[in-house]
Amino acid sequence: MRIIDLRSDTVTRPTPAMRAAMAAAEVGDDVLGDDPTVQQLEAIAAARLGKEAALFVASGHMGNLVALLTHGGRGDEIIVGDQAHIFYYEQGSAAVVGGLHPRTVPNQPDGTLDLNHIEAAIRGDDVHFPRTRLICLENTHNRCGGAVLDPAYLQAVGALARSYNLKLHVDGARLFNAAVALGVDVKELAADADSVSFCLSKGLAAPIGSLLCGSRPFIQQARRNRKLLGGGMRQVGVIAAAGIIALEQMVERLAEDHDHAQRLAVGLNQIPGLQADPARTRTNIVMFELVRPDLTPAQLAAALDAVGVRLFPAGGRRLRAVTHYEISANDIGEALQRIARVMA
Repeated sequence: MRIIDLRSDTVTRPTPAMRAAMAAAEVGDDVLGDDPTVQQLEAIAAARLGKEAALFVASGHMGNLVALLTHGGRGDEIIVGDQAHIFYYEQGSAAVVGGLHPRTVPNQPDGTLDLNHIEAAIRGDDVHFPRTRLICLENTHNRCGGAVLDPAYLQAVGALARSYNLKLHVDGARLFNAAVALGVDVKELAADADSVSFCLSKGLAAPIGSLLCGSRPFIQQARRNRKLLGGGMRQVGVIAAAGIIALEQMVERLAEDHDHAQRLAVGLNQIPGLQADPARTRTNIVMFELVRPDLTPAQLAAALDAVGVRLFPAGGRRLRAVTHYEISANDIGEALQRIARVMA
């Protein structure tokens, strides 16, 4: 029985081209600035996002934390969505490691933060308050079903941040999914941000790694903070080589994942006891509701695992399925048949 793994796009394995590039990679000591493959990857990433420089880090979590540490200091405050990955899934590391105070505002269903809510959360100059330093956005937005933030919205938040002398960080874990879904150059989604992180290890299918992009002085300080977190790796070109392939070969094909997710959402919505919203499925994440009261999401996930379909409960009555390059159109059809049988 073929396992159809829809838990996350992080389950992807390196492509044959990635494995060949990893085996042949020219390497050096990256902490000493001697790894040419890492340098090439960082240059490609910075150019793709229209930024001066980039830093290769081990994970998206590390990229976000390095960015926060570089933008702010102990006792400063960051404004972040209440459903954001930074707030929800990163172990409170901004506070634990950086002493940064998160101030949450509600995420809207489309992944945005209301501009009025952001402005209302900005602290005045008062000795009783932490100083607001940073606004954080997420694109695509994981817990909002892979929702995309468009250039106009990002421009508006960037303008608001600058008007209060604040910085803007974008957690762009799936930023290239957003660009493909919108049909825009990814530079347009990074233009108004002071820093942007994106993952190589999700839809782009590299085995490890993320990039943090920004100005040259910002990245110089970020490199110090990466070292502070134990993120100084040595002959890491063997991993960076896969990241180069990811950026050169795996971006355009993300549209296939989006098509498969749309087909999955439509099919799920036709299965009695399940509700999905195809209109809100913009990228490769499908959120759907279990509306049968006699079954919990955890029970359904376990029953599906037994028939070779893997996905995750996502809180409340929701479940999440994520498409990726190892999921074919045939897999979507087969997954829907197995889910229908289990629900019946």
